Amino acid sequence: MNNEARQEILGSIRTHLAASAPFDAREDQQTPVIQSQQSPAADPVALFKQNLEAVGGHCLIANGDAEIANALTQIISALQKTKLRAQRIAVSDAPELVRLMHMTDLEIEELGIAPGASDIFRFDAGISTTQAAIAETGTLVLDSVRERHRLVSLVPPVHIAILNASTIYMTLSETLSMLQSAEELSPAVTFITGPSRTADIELTLTIGVHGPQELYVIVNQSQ
Repeated sequence: MNNEARQEILGSIRTHLAASAPFDAREDQQTPVIQSQQSPAADPVALFKQNLEAVGGHCLIANGDAEIANALTQIISALQKTKLRAQRIAVSDAPELVRLMHMTDLEIEELGIAPGASDIFRFDAGISTTQAAIAETGTLVLDSVRERHRLVSLVPPVHIAILNASTIYMTLSETLSMLQSAEELSPAVTFITGPSRTADIELTLTIGVHGPQELYVIVNQSQ
């Protein structure tokens, strides 16, 4: 790289940093501060929803299977009117997901159950359950020992996750303690905080490069 090109890149970075300063100040004022120690009276569902939405995710609250199926209908129907299509749906091998999809009145082209690496890229959306969540960061925790959901949750442009409210933990340390206490220690645990995002050397943020560009979480409060 010659000196002229190097100076051009550094100049661009300095320009972007200067332009972002007002937004950084506004973010400091508006973004909720995530505390490492939460009040015992804090509602984990409300805190999880707040922090998930703060990083660009969507959160719907449901009570029981009928409301979960209705939420799935709402989400997928809305996506079908966008360029994301949501006509080919992949689900993990959690048995309740196929049952929930049959409870909807959706019209789709294909429903795939835990498709493999050679097939997963043709699906528009993936649906999984989750084994836990962290309220203080709005993070989902997926344990590969309990469910085949890594490809379903990471490859399609949209990930829809169904989460039981009883498995939302306040902190990362509580979540790790739960994972370590399991009968079988998982070789792969996936932590998901909002849609996939990355930035290049010029600090331009792009959504959905290395994973889903949309994340929807349906929290089931009946369990």
